[in-house]
Amino acid sequence: MIKYLGSKRLLVPAISRLVAALPEVREVLDLFSGTSRVGHALKAQGYRVTANDHNAYAATLARCYVQADRERWYTPAERLVRELNALPGRAGYFTETFCVQSRFFQPSNGERVDAIRDAIADKALPPELEAVLLVSLMEAADRVDSTTGVQMAFLKDWAPRAHRPLELRMPELLPRSTYGQGRALELDAVEAARTVRADLAYLDPPYNQHKYLGNYHIWETLVRWDAPEAYGAARKRLDCRQRVSRFNSKPQFSAAFTEVLEAVQTTWLILSFSDEGYLSRAEAERLLSRRGVVHTVEYDYKRYVGAQIGIHNPRGEKVGRVSHLRNKEYLYVVGPRELPSLAALGLAQSSTQRSAP
Repeated sequence: MIKYLGSKRLLVPAISRLVAALPEVREVLDLFSGTSRVGHALKAQGYRVTANDHNAYAATLARCYVQADRERWYTPAERLVRELNALPGRAGYFTETFCVQSRFFQPSNGERVDAIRDAIADKALPPELEAVLLVSLMEAADRVDSTTGVQMAFLKDWAPRAHRPLELRMPELLPRSTYGQGRALELDAVEAARTVRADLAYLDPPYNQHKYLGNYHIWETLVRWDAPEAYGAARKRLDCRQRVSRFNSKPQFSAAFTEVLEAVQTTWLILSFSDEGYLSRAEAERLLSRRGVVHTVEYDYKRYVGAQIGIHNPRGEKVGRVSHLRNKEYLYVVGPRELPSLAALGLAQSSTQRSAP
């Protein structure tokens, strides 16, 4: 899957064990699905997953990894991947914007992206099949980019991987889950929470000022293929300035999160959050306790790769100092009753808080 700030790759095993420990869970709502890494893992466990995200690239990832079933789409997708891999490059908007006006990709790879993406658009494919091919292209481009993992800027010198030729690979499609076909939605979080009924909701909302659309604007353009007006050295889509989320605003976060909590129609809820977010652990537990008993599991992790590299100015010179290199990640499990000891599940240190009176 693509490199992603906030990816729950390291937490997926713990999330999977927690979900498996909850009684009578068959259907899961992944409300802020991002790369669909969690939804993909839960589908592999047999749950029926509905994955939602308001960004088009994330909804496409969900359509591939949650909605598209292997037994239906693997064979036709594999044939098309071979066909698309054989196409010669042809420079277009993507090459001009992200290889000439900026330096995210080598021009030879940008030309391949242009040619392959145009070919996908010309085929007018069913949504699931198109999503599989778009994810294959997105992941292929991600393997040859020249960034630290986000698209706010490109590296001063080419990353070694940027010199490799772009090559499509088949995404890891899963068989249809035990309880039925998954779904991918592209809705506002509150609207999705009010629309979908499930046994469990998994919440991983944006928790600070970093906007996923700005961090991954290239993937949004690759999926939408709308040749948007761009600005700045990173050639961001103009709508990065116009599409705002209350979850990226410290004054608005608590109200937005509370609205989601009130809208979610599930028995169980798991929230993934960081100590770098707008809510402290005490504040999160207080809000969550309105829905039932709160179990909190704490993990200590290295911060994202940009923090490890340090702070640099536009000329690539190191400036300033990073405040800290590790952070705490929390998993909050909320439900109508207490769970067996979390320690028995092989999870990290934890605590339990009963629901508010």
